[in-house]
Order: sequence, then C-alpha cells, then structure tokens
Amino acid sequence: MIWTVPNILTIIRVIAAPCVALSFAIFERPLADWLAFFLFTGAAFTDFVDGWYARRYNAHSAFGKMLDPIADKAMVIIALFSLAVLYGVNWWFAVPATVILLREVLVSGLREYLGSIKLDVTKLAKWKTTAQMFAIGGLFLAAGWNTYFDIANVQPAGELAARKMKIARVGGGYVFYISMGLLWIAAALTLMTGWDYFRKGMRYIREADGVAP
Repeated sequence: MIWTVPNILTIIRVIAAPCVALSFAIFERPLADWLAFFLFTGAAFTDFVDGWYARRYNAHSAFGKMLDPIADKAMVIIALFSLAVLYGVNWWFAVPATVILLREVLVSGLREYLGSIKLDVTKLAKWKTTAQMFAIGGLFLAAGWNTYFDIANVQPAGELAARKMKIARVGGGYVFYISMGLLWIAAALTLMTGWDYFRKGMRYIREADGVAP
C-alpha cells in the first residue's frame, strides 16, 4: 500500500529536494536562502517523523524501503550542490562535501550489489545523519542571515540600535562557523561509517568470489 503516512512524507521529501535548488533560480536572495532553509529543515524533520511512525505503527512497505534512501540522498546531494554555488568551491567546504558525496555513491553501489542482504544501520551512522542535517540547515540559515544584512545595509539610528545590529551580524558568523564544524564532524563520521559498511559488505563479496574471509 503506497499511500501510508511514512510514504507520503517520503514523497514530500523527494519533491522538496529539487525545490531547494530551484529556490535560487526563481527567487532573489535572501528570500531564496530562507526558502531553501525551511524546505531542507522541513524535509529533514519528515525523515525523522516517517521513521518514527513506521516503527511505532509497523507501517513498513516495500515502496517506502525503496524510496526512502533515494529521498535522503537527493536531499543531501542537491543541498550540497546549492551550498557549493552559494559559498564557492573552497577547500574548507569542498573537502567534507566531497567525502560525504563519495560515501553516498560508494555505499549505494555496495547496497545495490548486495541486493536482499541488508547491512544494519549503526548508531554512529544515525549521529552522522543528524550532524549532516544540522550542518546543511545551518549553512543555509547563515547564508540567508548574512545576505539579508549585506543587501539591507541598514544604518541603525542610535547607539543601542547599532549595538543590536552588530550582535545580529556576529550571530550570523557564529551560525556559519558552528555549521561548518558540524559538516567536518559529519564528514569524519562518514568515513568511519563508510568503512564499517564496506568491512561488513566485503565479507559477502569474498564469499561470492570463493575467497576465505
């Protein structure tokens, strides 16, 4: 049965993923930044909700198992592409983003090869996903925050207003640095969980080749 709550939420996530990039093609910044932030964070929240609902009410389906990883990967890949356009391909962004994307491709290929053999999702992998979602959402938020003040170029009247404006600008910088730190943490966890997946998967591959584990 396709039209279950988890499947509907997964379909919403699939639709939201390209809309993140399309926001920048249709709208001006910082509106596009805010839309991308809300679309991505909303989609990330549905990922948590549909997983919880499926476990709580045993609402699993073959359609959901097929589409859920596609939706997750589409979200991450399109969001990282959009952020690369926003921030430029600098080493401090390119390195963790490349690690994350490479892991997604390699693990997808491994899962496709293994077919019906399922590798358990570890707690570390869940922490990786959490750090990744907060990092990407935070980078969209920081982009919108900083772009708003750059475009508005508001000249505050009075010392108190000027102080508040300065705090607000500094706040955007903190959001950016915290989010970048989380992206690097997510990349490190990506390497660890990716190695764990391949270590487990290679056992089945060796068996298929007739090689002793």
